[in-house]
Amino acid sequence: MSIFFTFLLFFTSVTPHKYLPIDRIPVWKSKNDPNIGPAFGQPEQIRLAYGGDESTYSVTWQTYDDTLKSIVEYGTDISDLKNSVEGRCAVFLDGQKHSVWRYIHRVNLTGLEPGTRYYYHVGSEHGWSPIFFFTALKEREGGGFIYAVYGDLGVENGRSLGTIQKMAQKGELDMVLHVGDFAYNMDESNGETGDEFFRQIEPISGYIPYMAAVGNHEYYNNFTHYVNRFTMPNSEHNLFYSYDLGPVHFIVFSTEFYFNLHLGYHQMENQFNWLTDDLKKANANRKEVPWIITQGHRPMYCSDFDGDDCTKYESIIRTGLPLTHGYALEKLFYEYGVDVELWAHEHSYERLWPVYNRTVFNGTQQPYVDPPAPVHIITGSAGCRENTDVFIEHPPPWSAIRSTDYGFGVMRVYNSTHLNFKQINVAQGGTEDDDFWVIKSSPKHHRPFKHRDLKILRTYGTHVPKHHCHHKSHCDETRKKRTRRHQNRDE
Repeated sequence: MSIFFTFLLFFTSVTPHKYLPIDRIPVWKSKNDPNIGPAFGQPEQIRLAYGGDESTYSVTWQTYDDTLKSIVEYGTDISDLKNSVEGRCAVFLDGQKHSVWRYIHRVNLTGLEPGTRYYYHVGSEHGWSPIFFFTALKEREGGGFIYAVYGDLGVENGRSLGTIQKMAQKGELDMVLHVGDFAYNMDESNGETGDEFFRQIEPISGYIPYMAAVGNHEYYNNFTHYVNRFTMPNSEHNLFYSYDLGPVHFIVFSTEFYFNLHLGYHQMENQFNWLTDDLKKANANRKEVPWIITQGHRPMYCSDFDGDDCTKYESIIRTGLPLTHGYALEKLFYEYGVDVELWAHEHSYERLWPVYNRTVFNGTQQPYVDPPAPVHIITGSAGCRENTDVFIEHPPPWSAIRSTDYGFGVMRVYNSTHLNFKQINVAQGGTEDDDFWVIKSSPKHHRPFKHRDLKILRTYGTHVPKHHCHHKSHCDETRKKRTRRHQNRDE
């Protein structure tokens, strides 16, 4: 049985969350020798995730051998972990020539009391982790939850890591929203870079939920490391999913389907149909959960110097596929009233004025009070080996605040009307690059944007024509002249 089982695993391991049979017989057990057990049974890389409601968490960890059991012991007394829950284990082989056998363990904790601190450890008789703790999510005094928001955090040069670790353990954060690009890259060195990344974030993810969105650096083998290493709610693949927490409906999706067309259009189509359905349901529930916040890695708008898709006036994320405009996200998010859109990818921080379809709402004294368009925030400077990005000298009119220093965002959604966002500058010792509020003065402003919003946007906003050039240095004719000068000089 063990030989057949090994053969089967090799050819099915890339299937997301393909759990091992409960009655399996690992190789070490098939030898029927009490002196032989798993060679590597010590759990590591412990990470929590929100399970979809305040009473449910998922716990994920890794071993390098099959321990047969996947157990979490927990309780409210560190000396008496009286509760025990058993989960399942899946083998992950990433498809490289010398794939490492990684055993990914998952356990769901249910019936948690919001606001209660729990102590826990994970493992089996073949090895236990240290004891961690978490406080089951409950709205803070004064309202809401506090989120660390960032993308593009790597194993090397992870400049924000220490500050976030400290804040998580001191109870200053409730959750992490990591908006794509992990480790740089999880598949490198036969997956060892991914292992090191999860060890580095364990002082965060062992204490608060670590919620993920996929980025371009996870592309290897159809995002296999991302799909197999994380456990996100309401999804078996983690690529797109949603959940409610307090007054917010979070929607997480993949921008990468738009840039990996060699994988086919079906992923993009499936996600777009799912987004449409999820937004319909979210709007039907807006009296209970008023805010809608999206998370996707590559932004629609930006003003970095690197020439990414978001620097183009006709970004594929914004306007969809060329010619047909199929699967365009800006129009979809506008029609269903998305309030805030969180992005990363650019290794910088940039806050936009409320904007829709090239019209920028920057002509009033309070543009973020009942804005007639979504608010975009790009925070991708947590720190990685690629350093930070440089901005163009003359930004397009939608750009409000910019910073090229290392840092991360801290967002607090206090209630149905007030959302605060700060960008913490770790390069400057924890100063704040930005601190602003998005305010919805009444529940009626949480709704799909309508014709009257467009009228307000056009009356008090700045429209950017299709062939507009916001500075002569970026005009097509200037670029052509500059290119010709370089060509003549090289000849």
